[in-house]
Amino acid sequence: MKRLLKGGNVVSGEGWAQEDVLIEDGIIKRVGADLTCEMKNVDAVVDVSGKWLFPGFIDAHTHFDLAVAGTVTADNFETGTKAAISGGTTTILDFCTQYKGESLQTALDNWHKKADGVSSCDYGFHLAISDWNDDICEELAKVVADGVSSFKLYMTYDDMILDDEAIYEVLARLKELGGIAGVHCENSGIIKAMVKEAKAAGHMDTSAHSATRPAVVEAEAISRLLKIAAIVDTPVIIVHLSSGAGYQEVKYARERGQEVYLETCPQYLLLDESKYRLPDFEGGRYIIAPPLRRVEDQTRLWNALRKDHIHTISTDHCSFTLAQKEMGKDDFTKIPGGMAGVETRPVLIYTYGVLTGKLTIEQMCRLLSENPAKLYGMYPQKGCIAPGSDADIVVWEPDEAWTLTKDNQMANVDYQAYEGFKVKGKAEKVYLHGELVVEDGRVVKEFEGRYVRRKTRTEID
Repeated sequence: MKRLLKGGNVVSGEGWAQEDVLIEDGIIKRVGADLTCEMKNVDAVVDVSGKWLFPGFIDAHTHFDLAVAGTVTADNFETGTKAAISGGTTTILDFCTQYKGESLQTALDNWHKKADGVSSCDYGFHLAISDWNDDICEELAKVVADGVSSFKLYMTYDDMILDDEAIYEVLARLKELGGIAGVHCENSGIIKAMVKEAKAAGHMDTSAHSATRPAVVEAEAISRLLKIAAIVDTPVIIVHLSSGAGYQEVKYARERGQEVYLETCPQYLLLDESKYRLPDFEGGRYIIAPPLRRVEDQTRLWNALRKDHIHTISTDHCSFTLAQKEMGKDDFTKIPGGMAGVETRPVLIYTYGVLTGKLTIEQMCRLLSENPAKLYGMYPQKGCIAPGSDADIVVWEPDEAWTLTKDNQMANVDYQAYEGFKVKGKAEKVYLHGELVVEDGRVVKEFEGRYVRRKTRTEID
């Protein structure tokens, strides 16, 4: 099928222009100021005058159908990808977890069983490594050759943590293979010690969560990781950066000449640690790791985004119902950590970033589309509106004002972390591979998602 999107403002990381976009067989064929000559040859002409046309948004940090904390996340790939695409996210990268004793291929097979055939947006996997040995080191080459080019390492959580020796060896192996690691940076030992102190003092409510995971815990782990990466001489990604103290450690490393990529999330830009002091266990809704920080940390992160010092904004979507959260009502360490966000990220960044002047429309495109596509080996297939790229396009209505509530979300949860937030703008239409899959916020075509094989850094270069 051939479609012509006519008269929209096509956005890239470098600028925007009023242009027409010709789509054929799922691929962008032409982009130009006036493609009226094509109108006789198309099946449909769609007037998108006055709308922003973004390349499909990419959320590079989700956790769907994840067994964790004695339960399973509320959103699986069916519900999670519908929520994603309803807000304009056409590709997600989920964390495929290798559990202790498993091969990497077993982990990938498990995640394909969860995602294949039920996803409504495109998807790929980072591979989270929890078990490092000679066999896994050898197997890594095949995994990378098969199109998984990014990996996740944890510096905390007993069932996932790798020690410094293993982190060094993984980074060295990924350097050989052209892969890259994103790392969850928190000092596990300090957290455990502070949790013991809190419990001994009878401090068991949600406010103890942030008290036992202070910003210095993130900063120390970031510092240690970056020194390991410097020895290996390889770039790394700091995922879900939450604090000004953590950002400062990255600035020091960059001054030394290191290549470091940063990701943050809307919750660290718009919510703060006062949420943990809300009454009646409402603070449990916001238990995440790293935790919410101070307003001053939000300011540091916004400033870093404005200066293009942070490369991507993802969500760390890891959703639980209120009943699941209440598993830890009497012990904050038993509250499943995570919250929803995959559908609200674009409108939050547009409203509180672009419309407030903190970010430009071009920066929004870079942070939500172009940069993750480049960083994770999908560009120019994804991340741009250009001839030859996948026809994943968000038609953004800039003027619609509305309010976020639990009743107008699609995520499979019974509360909204941003309840009552006034927002402006909406993904009016979403095209995936040239097919209209979302109209006026409704998913009109399901299960169109495809698995994305990604390039290594070597292949990109």
